[in-house]
This record gives sequence, structure tokens and C-alpha cells, in this order.
Amino acid sequence: MTSYTELLAGLDRHPDHTIDAHIPESWMQGRTTYGGLTAALSLQAALGMVDDIPIRSAQVAFVGPVGGDIRIKPKLLRRGKNTAYVSVDVVAGDDITAQSIFAFGKAKESSVHFDDMPMPSAPAPKEIESFFDADRPRPGFTQNFDMLLALGARPISGSDERSIGLWMRHLDPDAPQDATAVLAIGDAPPPAVMSVFKQPIRISSMTWMAEFMTDTITTDPDGWFFAQHTAQLAKDGYSSQSMRLWNRSGEPILVGRQTIAVFG
Repeated sequence: MTSYTELLAGLDRHPDHTIDAHIPESWMQGRTTYGGLTAALSLQAALGMVDDIPIRSAQVAFVGPVGGDIRIKPKLLRRGKNTAYVSVDVVAGDDITAQSIFAFGKAKESSVHFDDMPMPSAPAPKEIESFFDADRPRPGFTQNFDMLLALGARPISGSDERSIGLWMRHLDPDAPQDATAVLAIGDAPPPAVMSVFKQPIRISSMTWMAEFMTDTITTDPDGWFFAQHTAQLAKDGYSSQSMRLWNRSGEPILVGRQTIAVFG
């Protein structure tokens, strides 16, 4: 199995900041690459254009299946004194399979400062069993993460609960604590709407927006982050959910939204 750091080390980077990559089966989700990895690799390419300004937000559209040999093509849209914008296309063959826009911004002095994103009360990781049942199949990419269900109900449980809370970390002990690694793990939980399913239904992520709450990403030495995903709407074959992420100390790291297609 190819670890996260091995996958990054194997990227073929070109002078124009284009990256060639091969996605192994261990990072696939059905017939496409796990969305968090698609976002993380796209950010890697964007950082080749802007590596001196912290990332502030990511907007990712999952246009089509991503897998096998891919090319990641960044383009600097604008660079100012304090901000920069980079678009990134992920291409497989002749097809664009994902498009992203990353916004970068320097920290500035400001008279406005508040934090209204408290982490939910949840049992500690050592008090919770694995999210995955050894007797049931699981998506291939989840083998790269340790995930523990702390709040809410499991997928396909017919629950009325539409919010899930999980402790998550990379199983790769060498995975860094940085923005790219956070994107790589941030999309790992199943969509919260799946808890209300009474039987298996095919789903597909369409878009993912993520905003970084800090430019200093750290957590405990064990690498744990806490994620809460809440399904706020399910209608006409689509679900919209909010996503929030904290470090082990309860400090806000990421907030986002996701649109999911529900085929049934």
C-alpha cells in the first residue's frame, strides 16, 4: 500500500509547476480517486506557484472520475501584495476531471477578532472503538486513515440523526501537519446524510469548499483531528452539508461545505 508521504514523494514535478501523478488502488473510492486526495494534490500544485503566503480557502469541483495516470496543471490567476489566486485543473487523458481555485492571504493586523466555533463535547479517542466494522467492506482509500465514531450514527442505519462526529488521523506516521495533509483527511468521513439511509444508495461528491481557520496547523503528537459533518438539506437527489474540523486541543482548523448527489 502506498502511504501518503510515499505518494507525494513520487510526484513528477515539471519546471512549469505541472505535476504528473499515478493514483494507486489504495487511494481509490470506487472508480474515482478519493476526493480529499484530489484536493490535496491540487493544492500541492498550487503551492508551486505560491509558497510564501498561507492558504485561506479551497473550492473544488469533482467534474468526473479521477484515476490512474493524471496531470495536475496550476495557473496563477492573480498575485497582489497580500493575496494570490491559483486555479488548478486535474486532467486524465483529454478530460478535465477536477477543477479548483485556491485563495492565499497574508496575516494582517486587525481590530476584529473573535472565535464562535466551539468544538462539540466528545469522548476521547482512547475511549472509542474503530468506525469500521472488520466484517463489512470499506472503501479502499479508508485504509490510509484511523477513524473513530464519537457522535451520531453509522451510515445506512436508518437514524434520524443527521450529524456525525469523528476523530481522524493519517495512519502514515510521517504525514506532516500542514494544509495539504488536512485537505487529504478532511473529506474522509462518509457524508452525514448516509446515516438516514435504510439501504445502500449510490452517492457522489460534486463540490467541496474549505476555509482554513488558521495558518498554523498543529495537533497532538498522535495526529488526531476532530471532524463534525452535518447534513442540512436533502432534496431532489442532492444533499448539502456543513463540515468543521478542530485539532486535539479544540482549536478551529477548517470549515467547509459539500454538495453530494444522491442516486436513489
